[in-house]
Amino acid sequence: MKKRMIIMLVLVGVLLGGIVGFNVFKGYMMQKYMASAPVPSATVSAAKVDYQEWQPQMNAIGTLRAIRGVDVTTEVAGLVRSINFKSGDEVKAGQVLAQLNDETEVAQLNSLQAAADLAATVYERDKQLLAAEVTSKAQVDADAGDLKSKQALVAQQAALIRKKTLRAPFAGKLGISIVNPGQYLNPADKLVTLQTIDPIYVDFNLPQQQLPQVAVGQKVTLTSDAYPGQTFIGKINAINPKIDPATRNVQIEATVPNAKRELLPGMFATVKVDQGAAQRYLTLPQTAITFNPYGDTVFVVKASDKKDAKGNPQLAAQQVFVTTGPTRGDQVAILKGIEPGTQVVTSGQVKLKNGTPLVIDNSVQPANNPNPTVQEK
Repeated sequence: MKKRMIIMLVLVGVLLGGIVGFNVFKGYMMQKYMASAPVPSATVSAAKVDYQEWQPQMNAIGTLRAIRGVDVTTEVAGLVRSINFKSGDEVKAGQVLAQLNDETEVAQLNSLQAAADLAATVYERDKQLLAAEVTSKAQVDADAGDLKSKQALVAQQAALIRKKTLRAPFAGKLGISIVNPGQYLNPADKLVTLQTIDPIYVDFNLPQQQLPQVAVGQKVTLTSDAYPGQTFIGKINAINPKIDPATRNVQIEATVPNAKRELLPGMFATVKVDQGAAQRYLTLPQTAITFNPYGDTVFVVKASDKKDAKGNPQLAAQQVFVTTGPTRGDQVAILKGIEPGTQVVTSGQVKLKNGTPLVIDNSVQPANNPNPTVQEK
């Protein structure tokens, strides 16, 4: 029994030793194979870093406002007899927009005018009688007072009739009117809106610390999401002399030419104000930068000692620390770390490390626009 037990233990030991030895040998061979196998290449996009001129700007949100704008209303009540415009018409200052029924007022005016004419006749006759010493001066003075009173009533009635004719107070573009002939209007009822929109104002606010950097006559650039990719140029024409104590912002008014009537009052707009002289920066797409707590890095493209299948030097990735500066749109300025003309990986760097072979495919490039616009699809 002891002999059999010893033989069994020996056989088990040999079996276990063989298994362990095989696993050690297999691991060694796999390490040897992996060490000799080529590192797979990573496909990335790349771009050469170069200088660009950036115009420092202050950005703000603005609201468009008409140079002149008013809701045309009536001072007196009356029935609309005629409408002399169409919605959306361009009108001149003083142009008749609507006529209220004034027949009763005209009849009253004729009656008052007749009374005034009679008073004038009596006054002239009594003046002649005074010259012949047939009447008293007191009577002539009373006649003169009566004449002036009746003439004042005529002028008052004529003014009331003029109010029955609704005119454009200034030149501009009419809005949409829902008033129709035969409709009764009360005082202050709206007939139509009238806006002068060429040029047009844009009101915006800037923080008080930026106040020394703005001045009347300074250029502004305006964009609106209603017209993607289109810019409108204007200039500052007024700066509010008071800072808002709630926000510590200063209100600024700029004038923008609007010959095509594309910009309308009430529109939202983005306003950019040029600030100082243009500056030159090395720029990269923001996608090229890897932002880390210990520093910002990029991967630059270098030629390695190895050869590719065509015999050309194999491209490889090398990680470099950079100092970033201001950003604008999709771009970021590089202050230190790389030189002009350096080829930098712009996308795909998440799978890279130092020495990783590279295959550059620029068929798809990341966004690199200093003034991007919202794209809706």
